[in-house]
Amino acid sequence: MPRPLWTGAISFGLVTIPIKVVSATENHSISFHQYHREDMGRIRTRKVCELDGEVLSQEEIGKGYEVAKDRTVPVTDEELDRMPLPTAKAIEIVAFVEADSIDPVRISDSYYLAVDGQVAAKPYALLRKALERSDKVAVAKFAWHNRERLGLLRVREDAIVLHSMRWPDEIRSPESLAPRETELDEDEIERAVQLTDSMALDDISGFRDRYREALEELLAAKSEGKALPAAAGAEEEEPGKVMDLMAALNASVKEARQTRGEDATVHEMTPGRPRARKKAAPAGKKTAGKRTSAKKAASGKTTAARKQPARKTAAKKRTAS
Repeated sequence: MPRPLWTGAISFGLVTIPIKVVSATENHSISFHQYHREDMGRIRTRKVCELDGEVLSQEEIGKGYEVAKDRTVPVTDEELDRMPLPTAKAIEIVAFVEADSIDPVRISDSYYLAVDGQVAAKPYALLRKALERSDKVAVAKFAWHNRERLGLLRVREDAIVLHSMRWPDEIRSPESLAPRETELDEDEIERAVQLTDSMALDDISGFRDRYREALEELLAAKSEGKALPAAAGAEEEEPGKVMDLMAALNASVKEARQTRGEDATVHEMTPGRPRARKKAAPAGKKTAGKRTSAKKAASGKTTAARKQPARKTAAKKRTAS
């Protein structure tokens, strides 16, 4: 088991569960030292007092808060430890919420909570079962590194995990970063949805850090005096080039299906032309149309009026005869 980072207890109502906090993650990143290029000497960071120029050890360094210019209030570790903070030695559960209600942006580091002694086994299992059956997560408060923090407790396999969370006022609003409203064609949206379907996975455990592997190969080659690995060729996009969005989506769907070994046949979709709306006729044209109809009606009436006297004359002649 990794070395415990913190020892305390989970406060669950009137239940107390002694626990040890251990890191849930490992950092496999490769770190570098700074050195003097001329003689390969290591570059060290030293803590120097700005008044007398002396290099200080950690034991000689204290904490202080600047309340005004040229005025600092010293604060000792003993004073911080004596602060009346109920969460100083306990992870206090304050609420249970739905997991979907927690914004992932607020989640920070993750830690496993391990039982501290056999007496903690039963209440630990009890809390774990309660979280599993309720399908909820626990929101908790705890004090760590001289500050109170907000945490999230959930179950991972048979262990309880503590996620350190940021306070609501520590999350910046993305409002100013969001793009302006953009018109999207329905075909483009449909193709983007198809791309998400073709790239869907049930398990992401197979992903590896390609950069770290390439960096390890580079360091191994340099240490053994071998030729450096060839750089992988990458097509560079021309700056300022306008992207054909639909063509990019079609190519992405095809590539994703080929990667998954599926049928790579892709029916190319082109952005549909917006349907032409019927334009309303100008008011002048409508009036002209009405005038024309009125003229035709008047003309018809005149012709009918002209025909009526001729019909009456013919009728009189037949009567006389």
